[in-house]
Amino acid sequence: MGKDRFDIKEREGLGLMTDAVVVVDKETGVNYLFVQRGYGGGLTPLLDADGKPIITKDGYRK
Repeated sequence: MGKDRFDIKEREGLGLMTDAVVVVDKETGVNYLFVQRGYGGGLTPLLDADGKPIITKDGYRK
């Protein structure tokens, strides 16, 4: 896995020491939500209304 595999699509500060970041896997196009609060954090795939992963196709490797 290369260091250029993931891209930060969007970042939003949610308050004191809390950030939400949308990360895109350039190989698959799958979007993930990473939330960091203080020294902890969590990662989950973003899903559409049907429960399928949100995939970014434009501008990413196929």
